[in-house]
Amino acid sequence: MKNRSIFRTVIGLSAGAVLAVAVPLAASAHVTVNPSQAEPGGYSLLTFRVPNESPTAGTVSLSVALPQDTPFASVSYEPVAGWTAEVTQSDLAEPVKVGDTEVTRAATAITWTADSGNQIAPGQFQLFNVSVGPVPEVGSIKLVATQTYSDGEVVTWGDDHDGDHPAPVLYVNDAPQSGHHGGSHSDDDAAASGATVTGTPAVATGEADGLARGLSIGALALGALGAVLGAYAAFGRRRKA
Repeated sequence: MKNRSIFRTVIGLSAGAVLAVAVPLAASAHVTVNPSQAEPGGYSLLTFRVPNESPTAGTVSLSVALPQDTPFASVSYEPVAGWTAEVTQSDLAEPVKVGDTEVTRAATAITWTADSGNQIAPGQFQLFNVSVGPVPEVGSIKLVATQTYSDGEVVTWGDDHDGDHPAPVLYVNDAPQSGHHGGSHSDDDAAASGATVTGTPAVATGEADGLARGLSIGALALGALGAVLGAYAAFGRRRKA
C-alpha cells in the first residue's frame, strides 16, 4: 500500500509540473501588431496577428479601433480570402490638421467578419494587413482589438502591456515598453509576401523562448516520471522474485 501511495504521489506531482508549464504557455497567445514601431509622417503596413485561444470555438470577427484624436488620413486593407472587411468612417469631434490637410472625417475602426462556414479554428491564427498613414507625430497609438468567437464569447484586447489582455500598440516617438508583446520577423516576412496564414500556429520571438523553456521543463518532468515508473517496476519484479 505504501508503494502504491508513493506511485500515485509521483504521478500527481509530474502531471502538476506539466500543467504548470502548459497553462502559462496557453495564456501567452494574444492579438499583436507588427511592426510595433513606425516613423512619423510616413505610411506603414500593419499586420495584426490573431491567434485563436479557445479550445472549442472559432474566431469569427476582429474589430480594431483606430485613433480619432490623431487620425490616419488614409486607411486601406488587404483582402483576406473567406473574410469580409469594413472600414468605419466617422465625423471627428474637432477638425485635425494632417500635414497641409484639415481632416474632419476619418476611419475610426476596421472590422473583419468571417464568411459563412469560415473561422479561425482552435490551434490556428490569421494575419490581417492594413496600410495606414501618414503616421501622426505622437508617442504611441493604442489599437484596441475586439475578438469575437463562434460561441458568443467576446475578448477585448485593450489592457496596458502588462495586463491580461494587452492591446496592440504602435510606438512612434516613444520606446516600446519593456516586455511588450510585438510581432516577429517571421510575421514581417509573411506580411511582405502578402501571405494569409491559417493553420499551424506560429509564435513571436519572446513566446518562442518561453515555449522552448516550457517544453524543456515538461520533458524533464516526464523524464523524471519515466525514471520513477521504471524503478517502481523493477522493485515490483524483485519482490515477486
